[in-house]
Parts: sequence; C-alpha cells; structure tokens
Amino acid sequence: QVQLVESGGGLVQSGGSLRLSCVASGFTFSIYAMRWYRQAPGKERELVAGIKSIGGIPNYADSVKGRFTISRDNAKNTVYLQMNSLEPDDTAVYYCYAVRGGGIWGQGTQVTVSS
Repeated sequence: QVQLVESGGGLVQSGGSLRLSCVASGFTFSIYAMRWYRQAPGKERELVAGIKSIGGIPNYADSVKGRFTISRDNAKNTVYLQMNSLEPDDTAVYYCYAVRGGGIWGQGTQVTVSS
C-alpha cells in the first residue's frame, strides 16, 4: 500500500521547536523528491520546504528560511522537518508530499503555536 504517514505535530508555545517526521511505504522513496506543505484555516495550501531525491540544495519558503530545516534519511524512508523559533503564524496542518511526475500526499499532522 502506497502511503505517507506524518507524525510529530502538537501544541507548542511561541519560540519553541517541533520535529515532524514522514515515513513512506509502498514505493521507492529514494527516487522521489519530497516536500512539506502546510495549510492554515481559511488559507490555501502552501509549499514550506523541498528536498531532491539525491543531493541538491533544499529550498524553503521565505517565511521559514533560517528557522526550518528539511532533511531525509533514505535508509529509513523518512523525511523530516525541524521547526525552530515557531510563531503563531506557523499554526497549520502540515503535509508531506512525494513527487516524481505524479504525487503522493500524506494525511497531515496538526501544528499549533500559542502566543
């Protein structure tokens, strides 16, 4: 079964940190580029960060540069999003996405940052 399962979300105070994980199964994870998106209530889904299958420089939305870090462990079929210095505006459901031609979405994990 092809799937992505996110975890690591939760409630954190402003200035805090969380690390999201996304575990892939049912497909060859290592050849897919991976992305993290987020969607806040009443807003469109937006790209947060992306990382290629092998090598390359990760890319980030301007709003998270210097605070978030995307990484992957192909041996564990997992992509991570380390989020530091969290702000209330980071509150959203966070989704991982595998892309190679078409794409595969995870179910999302809620991140709530209190002020």
